[in-house]
Amino acid sequence: MTVVVVAAVLTWSTVMTVLGQLAAMFALLPSLGLLVQQLVTAFHGSDARRNTLTDSSAAVPALSEEPPR
Repeated sequence: MTVVVVAAVLTWSTVMTVLGQLAAMFALLPSLGLLVQQLVTAFHGSDARRNTLTDSSAAVPALSEEPPR
C-alpha cells in the first residue's frame, strides 16, 4: 500500500511539474516572439530602414528653398 501511495504522489508531482513548465513556456512565448522579431529586424531590416530614410528625404524639399508664390 505504501508503494502505491508513493508512486501516486511521485506521478502526481511529475505531472504538476510538467504542466507548470508548459504554463511557464506558454507565458513566455509572446516575449520570445518579440525577441525573434527584433533580432530579425536588427539584422535584416537595417537596409530597408536606410532605403526608407533616403527615399523619404528625397521627397521632402530642402528647408532653404523658398515656397512657390
